[in-house]
Amino acid sequence: MNTEPDHTGQDHAGQDFEIFLVAAPGLESVLCAEAVDRGFANPTAVKGGVTVTGGWPEVWRANLELRGATRVLARIASFRAFHLAQLDKRARRVPWAQILRADVPVRVEASCKGSRIYHAGAAAQRIERAIAEELGAPIVKAAPKPTGKNAAKSAAKDAPEEDTRAVQIAVQIKARIDDDLCTISVDSSGESLHKRGHKEAVNKAPMRETLAALFLRQCGYDGREPVPVVDPMCGSGTFVIEAAEIAAGLKPGRSRSFAFEQLANFDPAVWRSLRGDGTATAPAVRFYGSDRDAGAIAMSRANAERAGVSAWTDFAHHAISDLTPPEGPPGLVIVNPPYGARIGEGKSLIPLYHAMGQTLKTRFAGWRVGIVTNEAALAKATELPFKEGGVSVSNGGIRVTLYQTDPLP
Repeated sequence: MNTEPDHTGQDHAGQDFEIFLVAAPGLESVLCAEAVDRGFANPTAVKGGVTVTGGWPEVWRANLELRGATRVLARIASFRAFHLAQLDKRARRVPWAQILRADVPVRVEASCKGSRIYHAGAAAQRIERAIAEELGAPIVKAAPKPTGKNAAKSAAKDAPEEDTRAVQIAVQIKARIDDDLCTISVDSSGESLHKRGHKEAVNKAPMRETLAALFLRQCGYDGREPVPVVDPMCGSGTFVIEAAEIAAGLKPGRSRSFAFEQLANFDPAVWRSLRGDGTATAPAVRFYGSDRDAGAIAMSRANAERAGVSAWTDFAHHAISDLTPPEGPPGLVIVNPPYGARIGEGKSLIPLYHAMGQTLKTRFAGWRVGIVTNEAALAKATELPFKEGGVSVSNGGIRVTLYQTDPLP
């Protein structure tokens, strides 16, 4: 990030600026590799994500095409601010009218770290006032968090439905003040990008699509080679559907809307061109999911149908012990089994992991395996030859590791 004193007066209408792609901590380098593949300029992995440079069409394209990004932040201004009055003055010099619409609600969120401005609420208030007075856009404030033993009752009483709906449609401005440098960004995504718009039905402990995409890439799967993917505990089908979409060349954001569509600089014609007609390329292989839960199989089939990949996916109801490799070349088995901390006790899951390992070792020679779990003891129970140094991330608040093998002997 450029740390010159003031970059508030830029007109980003025809000019490249910094775009921050938020990633699951621990998977920044994997997202960076995806950004390289998708042709984004100057991708650099940093803590919490990846920076690239580009104009607004690149912001839109990042939301549309990147499978591993959690959200896309357009960094519209950066300047030094040593006290609140200076923050107020410099925030007013941001070209808000070129970016925001006066008729769309705005919500401001601020954070402060190692700076002389230390009160995040006061910082957000100064930026809100700058936007309201310079542009005239309505400001949406989050309901204050009640405290004390009646907090839940108070929250329900004091948060009317109208306020909730307003927050949902607001464009969010994020201000980060770090070492006296204020960086102002627009959250161009809105809802988290794992919400593709296809998976209405979910099973227990679902894998987020963004995380699944990065795990697939970490396992070497990018859809370029005709490699089948098998998930023997598929839940709501996330790994299988994501792999099929990648192979078919379908854009992950094709079915949803984004916050940037509410910005003043949004160009519907350019956006239609970026989205294209949604045509898929039929993959040369199929993608397979199975589960011992019949309800999970029904969910997976429905989700695959909504995603437009049902023609290339197969979901079967059976136990892990009945798993057999599909016809064709060896591929990738990737699975997110139950964790000890969420669905069952860790020790009670050891027989399940052992059975899975035995099935894969005896029937899946030549296949690579990726297993996501939260306990090394569970991974060890499979007796599979995992490589050293599995990547570790948080999945739903649980620390999990991706354990990988080379092709099985």
